[in-house]
Amino acid sequence: MSTLLEPSLEFVFELRVEVDLERRIGHGTSEALGFTPITGGTVVGPRLNGRVLPGGGDWWIARGDVTQLDARYLLEADDGTVIDVVNRGYYVASDDLEQRLAAGEPVTEQELYYRTAPVFQTDAAAHRWLAERQFIGMARPEPGMVCIRVFELR
Repeated sequence: MSTLLEPSLEFVFELRVEVDLERRIGHGTSEALGFTPITGGTVVGPRLNGRVLPGGGDWWIARGDVTQLDARYLLEADDGTVIDVVNRGYYVASDDLEQRLAAGEPVTEQELYYRTAPVFQTDAAAHRWLAERQFIGMARPEPGMVCIRVFELR
């Protein structure tokens, strides 16, 4: 009988994604639909450095304490390569936690379930590894931005 592989994670970079004020698109009886514009940011880490290009955004649907995220944006690596990102995930916060965030209090990644699964596309040989692996993100809000620590699933 063979031994099953246990997954592990390798930190590859942190995205510090600058955002503008959210725009409410609609609101039904049990959900809200919105859009948060992405205005820029940075990419810093052991395997990728660069910047987040302005112009993308995060379309989201909130149902109670759970918000489903669908962010689409572009990165530009230090070598000039443009990398497409589709980053889907979930943000789960209680009313108490939302009030703390609104008051400017920091919250930890342990307190806030803010997880993503970014998918990258590029044809650049130097960055092809991004388009050939599965990643997860551990996110947290900071004033004017969302910070996402990105890990390769090994």
